[in-house]
Order: sequence, then C-alpha cells, then structure tokens
Amino acid sequence: MNPKRLLVVAHAPSANTGRLRDAVMAGARASDIGAVDVQCIAPLAAQPEDVLAAQAVILGTTENLGYMSGALKDFFDRIYYPCLEKTQGMPYALYIRAGLDGTGTRRGVETIVTGLRWRAVQDPLICRGEFDGAFVRSCRDLGTAMAAGLDAGIF
Repeated sequence: MNPKRLLVVAHAPSANTGRLRDAVMAGARASDIGAVDVQCIAPLAAQPEDVLAAQAVILGTTENLGYMSGALKDFFDRIYYPCLEKTQGMPYALYIRAGLDGTGTRRGVETIVTGLRWRAVQDPLICRGEFDGAFVRSCRDLGTAMAAGLDAGIF
C-alpha cells in the first residue's frame, strides 16, 4: 500500500516561524503514525504537481499587513488553475503567525481555498501577539492531528 502524502506549505521567514513549521513537521512525523509521507515545501518552491500528489495540505503563513504572506499568495496564484478541478475536497488546515489578530489573513486564505473547493478539517490555528512557546505545542498538535486523520482514513 502506498503511503498517503501530507504536504506542508509554510512560509517561515524568521527563526520563530521556522520553529512553528518545524513543530508541524515533528507532529506530523510522530512515531505512532503509520503510512503517511510528510513533505514540506516552501511556498515559492511548491508546484502544482506537489499539490496533486498530496491527499491533504497544511498551510502556514505570517500575517503581512493584514493579509497572507506574498509567498503563500504566489503559491496560490501558481497552483490555482492547474489544481482547481483535480483537488476538490482536499482536506486542509491553516496556521497563521499573527502579530495582530489574523482576521484578514484568515479571510484571504479562506477565500482562495473556498474557490479551490478545499475542505477545512479544523478551525485555523491563529498564533496571535507576542511569540509564546504554546504556539510551538499547538503547531505540533496540528501536525499530529492532520497526519493521524489522514492515516486513519478520517479524511
């Protein structure tokens, strides 16, 4: 049986956002999760083929001027039409590193994934305000939950 693929597309321009991305990856690669291949690709490097090969996606972005990072927006611009008809129903989760409240960032991402007809499997994780170690734990839990759900066939 081929493993299912979980794709993590995360913009991590700082040490702290790198910690969040790494925590998602560590959680997704937890030793008790079976046949899930976890792949992490920066948004500017991710291609439509990477999305088409995945069975679920975790998106990570910073809040930039009340919107998603330009890198994640570029990712969506490049994959939108090649993936539009082929990834409907794709399970996804989102985490946002927000200096403010993350509202505009969430709305921007949700507008695009609604157009793609992807399916959120949990509410977005918004890491608001000053950096907190609890953000790392929450991101690890997000990665674990996504990989475990994919492994169990829940989505």
